[in-house]
Amino acid sequence: MGIPALRDRIVETAVKLVLEPIFEADFLECSYGYWPKRSAQQALDRLRAEVRRGRRWVVDTDIKSFFDVLDHQRLMACLRERLSDRRILKLLRGWLKAGVLEGQTLLHPEVGTPQGAIVSPLLANVFLTHLDRAGETDHKAKGVLLRFADDLVILCWTRAEAEAALQTLRQLLAALGLEIAEAKTRIVQLQSEVPGIDFLGFHHRIVQSFRYPGRYFLAQWPSDKAMSTARARIRELTDRRWLLRPVSEVIQTMNRFLRGWGGYFRRGNSTRHFHDMDAYVLERVSRFLSKKHGRAGQRYGGYLLGRSRNHMGLCRLVGTVGRGRIVHAV
Repeated sequence: MGIPALRDRIVETAVKLVLEPIFEADFLECSYGYWPKRSAQQALDRLRAEVRRGRRWVVDTDIKSFFDVLDHQRLMACLRERLSDRRILKLLRGWLKAGVLEGQTLLHPEVGTPQGAIVSPLLANVFLTHLDRAGETDHKAKGVLLRFADDLVILCWTRAEAEAALQTLRQLLAALGLEIAEAKTRIVQLQSEVPGIDFLGFHHRIVQSFRYPGRYFLAQWPSDKAMSTARARIRELTDRRWLLRPVSEVIQTMNRFLRGWGGYFRRGNSTRHFHDMDAYVLERVSRFLSKKHGRAGQRYGGYLLGRSRNHMGLCRLVGTVGRGRIVHAV
């Protein structure tokens, strides 16, 4: 992560607002990340639709250290296709070559773009549009490409198509000076009772419908990594260093996180995971309240929560799954 100074962030935001509409004309439908009116939920909806059509073989991969190895010369060439203003090009080049302060050392990387920069997602999409263009014809024949920044999947009809699509992807990335993350790359067949894939924070797996036995659908719930990251955040929010803060303030901070996290994952089949998360939140908040009153364990804090009619206003995730959304069987 490289976080620009305040003045740089202001200027980067202004430049992004001007450049984004210019480059959007080149973005293809397979790209869903970091541009207006496109979202991760749209990518997930497209994934469900393609699986319903029968594309069950998936190339699950992402680009190895993309933001760290992005070639400046190739990127500037991509930018010149749409930009002729030398001042803007000079400004963008300056941001790419700006130093990054790591501890007491000022580094000047020759490649890459800081992930914390305002313009980095736009620059990534501009660069990877060349991958989308080059692969459009091949992927139409061999599979459907879905890309969210450097995270991507290719949905295919058969294993042979998936293997061919993966080989094509390797060649296209090599032409751009990139490579896939081999350790994260798999070819997976989505089928009943077999572990599926993780994409955009969700785990995707074919399961049998409880309501209609014998019918199957693509279920989606928070991945193990998403659950682990959420628990780590909850532990941080209930750490003992916040014991001097008012309980209401701690609950409000916790609720902001839970509403955001739950708002993203409620469109999946996440009831069981939401129940587990609610139980974990109650445990952590109970322990926090016990410590605040000089007690050990979670029993006294649980008593205080239970005595309150609404658990002191603590947000609950269970009951929020699937509002306004239909899950289709396949």
